[in-house]
Amino acid sequence: MNIKRAKNEIKNALKAYLATDEFGAYRIPPIRQRPILLMGPPGIGKTQIMQQIAEETGVGLVSYTLTHHTRQSALGLPFIDKVMLGGEERTVTAYTMSEIIASVYREMERTGVKEGILFLDEINCISETLTPMMLQFLQCKTFGNQQLPAGWVVVAAGNPPEYNKSVREFDVVTLDRVKKIDIEEDFGVWKEYAYRRGIHGAILSYLEIRREHFYRVEATADGLQFVTARGWEDLSELMQVYESLGIPVDRQVVEQYLQLPQVASDFTNYLQLYAKYKQVYRVDELLSGTWEPVRASELRDAPFDEKLGVLGLLLSRLADGAREAYRLDALTDALHADLLAIREGEKAIASLPDEKRAALADKRNGGSSDKDALYVASREVERLDAYRQTLMLEKVPEDQQFDRLKALFSADVDARAAAADKTDAELANAFAFLDAAIPDSQELVLFATELTANWFTSWFIQNFGCDAYFAHNKRLLFDDTQKQLLQDIESARNEES
Repeated sequence: MNIKRAKNEIKNALKAYLATDEFGAYRIPPIRQRPILLMGPPGIGKTQIMQQIAEETGVGLVSYTLTHHTRQSALGLPFIDKVMLGGEERTVTAYTMSEIIASVYREMERTGVKEGILFLDEINCISETLTPMMLQFLQCKTFGNQQLPAGWVVVAAGNPPEYNKSVREFDVVTLDRVKKIDIEEDFGVWKEYAYRRGIHGAILSYLEIRREHFYRVEATADGLQFVTARGWEDLSELMQVYESLGIPVDRQVVEQYLQLPQVASDFTNYLQLYAKYKQVYRVDELLSGTWEPVRASELRDAPFDEKLGVLGLLLSRLADGAREAYRLDALTDALHADLLAIREGEKAIASLPDEKRAALADKRNGGSSDKDALYVASREVERLDAYRQTLMLEKVPEDQQFDRLKALFSADVDARAAAADKTDAELANAFAFLDAAIPDSQELVLFATELTANWFTSWFIQNFGCDAYFAHNKRLLFDDTQKQLLQDIESARNEES
């Protein structure tokens, strides 16, 4: 199955394992809660989905890469203890608590969450001395005589032997005690994730043309050469920062992430074309509606790959605008909730920024992967600090402070409205340009389809509407209603999440 289905399977298993009866006992006894074993190629997102699942379900998460650990990490260190045996005091060997089990308890104390996931990566690449301990743990959820706390689900991940020569095969006894899920790469599923994560537009438009380059592993005389989903995502992160710093991305940089020379070379060449499209078509002018007629004729006569490249540029910029609108909308909602808490006397503006700052630090220390949530939380702290400072500088009397806060908040409301208006205008201008260049074409249909597929643009259309989008959507022509289309978008977004 693909990684999206695997994620849903794990969430469903987690829900079932943590379900309790009317007496508070787990409906599936812990001994019958099989550890989940994910087997699939490296770099397709097995580790990534664990963080997503923990954040979406509100449970704790402790992750271990087992190749970095020894028998002592799992079993604990030996020490001499004195016990009464057979009526006599005797010295025996005992063990300190397992480092892995101790980490689970520390996470419970840090977060106050008593249920969670223990994720053990590279489970079939462990050392020979650790193998018996790990097999015992998968079968009994114990290291030595130390039990994993109730309410914690074990998820392990490994790679098939064709990707790693050092892997160990599980025997039938072990496999008969786990819930095994085989995962394979799937570009369509990854693209949904990539839209949500804001992967660089050049990568998305390139892979739309060269889907066969999304994930490849080849055995050569020089060893394995490969391109993985992880490689594309990490390259995207670097490219976005390099662009902000004015640092060029050349083949030698690309090869550090795409370790298959043919793909690295092809993508580098595409990057040069992508940069050319930026200069020739002047996307800023297209989205502002100030483009010259020659731009439309150039696109009309361009080859198919070039048209897709320009569509990729437009989609990337529109997604950035929709993402900014999303963030400002979330920020406005958060600040509105803060003001309500202040009005009801539940919070005080004097201390609220510091409380929010501490909560933000906890999210960061917890390894949250939700960039948008972290961004919104950071901006919320920033705005609350500004509110507090304004009240202090203006020496606003206490009985007038809330009215002043409402006035300050109105600026944030205006910023949200301005971002929404800007994105709506850019969508209309993009459609106007494409109407002039490639009316009623398959590329225009693809453009409208990708607006629906992209998490941020679909969110924007659902929440703020877009007359140009509805006018161009063929399904709307059949249904003659925006309501049905909005429901379709919402259903697609629910499936992605």
